[in-house]
Amino acid sequence: MSKTILITGAASGFGKIAAFDLAKKGHKVIATTQVYPQMSDLIREAKELGIELIVDKLDVTNPRDLAYIHQKYDIDILVSNAGIMEGGPIAEQPVDLIRSMFDVNVFGGLELAQGFIKKFIDQKKPGKIVFTTSMGELWTVPYVAAYCASKHAMGSIAEGLKTELAPFNIKIATCNPGIFGTGFNDRGVDSIFRWYNPENNFTPLSAFDGASESLAHQLDPQSMADCIVDVVLDDNSNFRNVHPKETEDFVKQLQAEAWTAKS
Repeated sequence: MSKTILITGAASGFGKIAAFDLAKKGHKVIATTQVYPQMSDLIREAKELGIELIVDKLDVTNPRDLAYIHQKYDIDILVSNAGIMEGGPIAEQPVDLIRSMFDVNVFGGLELAQGFIKKFIDQKKPGKIVFTTSMGELWTVPYVAAYCASKHAMGSIAEGLKTELAPFNIKIATCNPGIFGTGFNDRGVDSIFRWYNPENNFTPLSAFDGASESLAHQLDPQSMADCIVDVVLDDNSNFRNVHPKETEDFVKQLQAEAWTAKS
């Protein structure tokens, strides 16, 4: 049966791939982008590929955008995928950058979800919300600790929603990507050097030496988009979905080791 699915952060990466794939499968997809130029580019690309979907503007931190989207669309599934990464050592990272990241990754995602949850309940219909979080929801990666904190927060919110909304037949799931080559991680690393200066900051420049190697071995985002699509369409999906399996195993190992880690 065809579903109406709204996806945020669909201008690029997992959001765009999943939106196109779900539309190809015959679902009614509302693909949203943060700004109008992204919207125009997405409309053009979908037309060139012969893919039918609705494209709209949604900045999850903009109250007017949120009100418009909540009023305009009745959906079956929300894929809350929009997010940003601000990197850097958390002991020195400007708090205003951390706050802006939480506005998008946590508060924007939650406010969007709340609006559709109310519609699901008012309409007495089942619904599903899938949050794209991160492997960083489950462990803290050095020098992107604040980003991981935002994903920890969203993961806790998702888990609370899962329990609280079960009586209303609203299902909640998270998709937790490893390191994929969407450009997202690259931009997160780039963001550090918009404020960090080794002449002024006590964190040595050598602390970031491993970043380039990690970025050089990123995975094909199609497999993560496939995972998201599977979770979206599976009426009995797992709540937490870490991908790939190697990342899941690594996270489980780190979580076990955390019980004996020293301060």
